[in-house]
Amino acid sequence: MPVRYKTCLLIDDNYIDNFVTRKILESGNFAEKIIVQQSPQEALIAIQQGIIKPDVIFLDIRMPVMTGFEFLEEYDKLDLDLENPVKIFMLSSSLDPTDMSNSRNSRHVAQFIHKPLTYEALQELST
Repeated sequence: MPVRYKTCLLIDDNYIDNFVTRKILESGNFAEKIIVQQSPQEALIAIQQGIIKPDVIFLDIRMPVMTGFEFLEEYDKLDLDLENPVKIFMLSSSLDPTDMSNSRNSRHVAQFIHKPLTYEALQELST
């Protein structure tokens, strides 16, 4: 299977979840480069400074200090290339219907995915 994206950014504060998700992304040949950030704040800074230029982001919702939705609010303020929007997938264990609704209502979020990411779910992602 050909690589779908050049750079994938995974933002999640949980080391184990990152390990599992990264392995699924690698085995699925999802991206040439997979970058893991446990801090949404550091991820925002890296994106803003051009250190990380993701094509796709997997974003957890429930993180300390800054939630996934707070990340999206700050992300929305960045001066980004609107011609090549970054596809963001919310990847969360949350079963809260409000979280799913907020994900669907965000202009940046392409899809809500329940953790753990599986190879089958990866194959079904909207492209």
